Amino acid sequence: MKIITAEERLREQTGAKIAIFGQSGIGKTSLLKTIDEPTICLDFEAGLLAVQGWGGDSIAVRTWEDARDIACLIGGANPALKANSAYGQRHFEMAKAKYQECDFSKYKCIFIDSITIASKLCLTWCKSQPEAVSEKSGKPDTRAAYGLLASEMSIWLNQFQHIPNKDVIIVGLLEQRTDSFNQTTWVPQIEGSKTTSEIPGVLDEVISMVPMTDEFGKQERKFVCHTLNENKYPAKDRSGNLNEIEEAHLGKLLNKIKGKK
Repeated sequence: MKIITAEERLREQTGAKIAIFGQSGIGKTSLLKTIDEPTICLDFEAGLLAVQGWGGDSIAVRTWEDARDIACLIGGANPALKANSAYGQRHFEMAKAKYQECDFSKYKCIFIDSITIASKLCLTWCKSQPEAVSEKSGKPDTRAAYGLLASEMSIWLNQFQHIPNKDVIIVGLLEQRTDSFNQTTWVPQIEGSKTTSEIPGVLDEVISMVPMTDEFGKQERKFVCHTLNENKYPAKDRSGNLNEIEEAHLGKLLNKIKGKK
């Protein structure tokens, strides 16, 4: 165990870990065009048609097994876990052999599109696991499947959170829900309520991308970045460098979070 001095910490390059939620069609994927650093998109949605002119790289993710392998490969083996467990040393070595043609070291930013679909893939995988089947009846145990989902999504997100030198941008759908008292709230569209509630504690920044009308009557998309906001959008700024409303431009946002002009 090593004590990190203040000077060492200030010199160390740390990446921002951000979740951005917006309604369908608002242009979450097109945010790729506003990133100013080498970026790879983990494409869960097969939805890069909107950014055909974007010059970055992408990798298609179609199964939860692939999602785990890539997270382990990029984030490295978790030293807190046993070698033969998911995200342990053996998993890392297996993923390295499986994706030996992929060099993730050259990328400064990982763009995950989207956590909404990733959670659906995860839930499908969880339902197929032995833990999600009742020992007594042999029938599917929905409660156990969602418990496994919460655990899987949490450790998967933690893999990305602990990557020291890369920015990680995770996008997902934002939906409006109305309760029995006719009160409306905005929430991320993710399978499993526990994962939704844990995201602000895991990631550095939670941002809602929403349409706003300027003083000239023109509508444009904006980032809502503060927890206390008029429309109660999900938001959090751990950096303390962001205004409540910011321009929907990831390059400028990342510079501001890191205190760069």
